[in-house]
Amino acid sequence: MRANFIISEVLNGFRRNVTMTIAMVLTTAITLGMFGGGLLVIQMADKSQQIFLDRVEMQFFVNDAVSDADPNCQESPCAELRTDIENEPGVGSVTFIDREEAFEAAKQTFKDNPDIANNIREGTIPASLKVRMSDPAQFGAVLDKYKDRKDLGVDGALDQRELVQRIFSVLDGTRNAAFAVAMVLAVAAILLIVNTVQIAAFTRRTEVSIMRLVGATRWYTQLPFLLEAVVAALAGAFLAIGGLFAAKVFFFDNALRDLYGVNILARIGISDVLFVSPWLILAGILLSGVTAYVTLRVYVRE
Repeated sequence: MRANFIISEVLNGFRRNVTMTIAMVLTTAITLGMFGGGLLVIQMADKSQQIFLDRVEMQFFVNDAVSDADPNCQESPCAELRTDIENEPGVGSVTFIDREEAFEAAKQTFKDNPDIANNIREGTIPASLKVRMSDPAQFGAVLDKYKDRKDLGVDGALDQRELVQRIFSVLDGTRNAAFAVAMVLAVAAILLIVNTVQIAAFTRRTEVSIMRLVGATRWYTQLPFLLEAVVAALAGAFLAIGGLFAAKVFFFDNALRDLYGVNILARIGISDVLFVSPWLILAGILLSGVTAYVTLRVYVRE
């Protein structure tokens, strides 16, 4: 097979169908860009979830009767509760917060909201046991086991999992929206590739027929059309990768700077874009190659 002939045919195909080729490149770029954006959101969500799980705490509030009898949690049932929690798998540390410390912490929390801070009265905030996990996977098991242990003086528990779930539902929604748009655009890209291949094959039908008459194989005559689609998709993939680098600088770094600063969301770095890039190239090759091959097998039968 002569490489020069194949290359010249591919270039001629681009020249003859330049507008269709440009449209295919742009459509593929947008499709892969949305797909890559979804992958970046997944990476951000996974890393951000680990940040939250590492910082998430639970608090078991001690009822007033136990606090009145044992203000420093040195006797049963408070001491027993503390020891049992410390011995649970995955627990990193257990800190007792007495009423005075709880009062000061509440005042500090609402210092920027005087209306609330001035209404907090000493002795109204219950003592509690604050638990940090060394293994976040055990968070739910420990919380569910002790949150209703009234026999050990537990008078309720603070569960931050719902807050974390709400935050990640937003990220999941963003990811799903990106993938939904990418799927719609993928259908558009497939249809555009089909039309481009059909037009290219039709405009060169005479040349292909002559080559088939002189003994050229089907693969030899159809390979230029296949390569046209793949090269156009590769150009779209590289445009999409460039778009992701631009999105990292102008969107992720700028729009999310404040959230990065307080360590609420994990930072999207160049390494994340580099990790996604090969998948975009592979997706572009598969999208165009499979579509062009099927089109040629169905449309160009002879």
